[in-house]
Amino acid sequence: MAVRAVRGAVQLERDEAGHMDEQVGALLTAILERNDLTADDLISIWFTATPDLHSDFPAAAARKLGIVDVPLICAQELDIEGAMPRVVRVLAHIESGKARADIAHVYLGAAGALRKDIAQ
Repeated sequence: MAVRAVRGAVQLERDEAGHMDEQVGALLTAILERNDLTADDLISIWFTATPDLHSDFPAAAARKLGIVDVPLICAQELDIEGAMPRVVRVLAHIESGKARADIAHVYLGAAGALRKDIAQ
């Protein structure tokens, strides 16, 4: 097994805790499903959120999905003028037998515009 990294992002429609849980949960679920992963394959997950998100920690959604024994951390994105608002990004470190080129990076909804080069 190799250590691999999976990227992903989702843009929220509004800054509400329940909506964040729903959208980040959908993002994490898609990352796991598209890469044939289980929680046991996760090493750690970094979450970042744009400065306009204040309602909750994105990592709380992971805990609600049952990802309870994986190290998680949240940080704030740089406040860059013109950047897409209300975005949560994910960088998950995983154990996988897949080649780096076969990892499915997941950008949901409007966040797909962030990384057209790797979004699948």
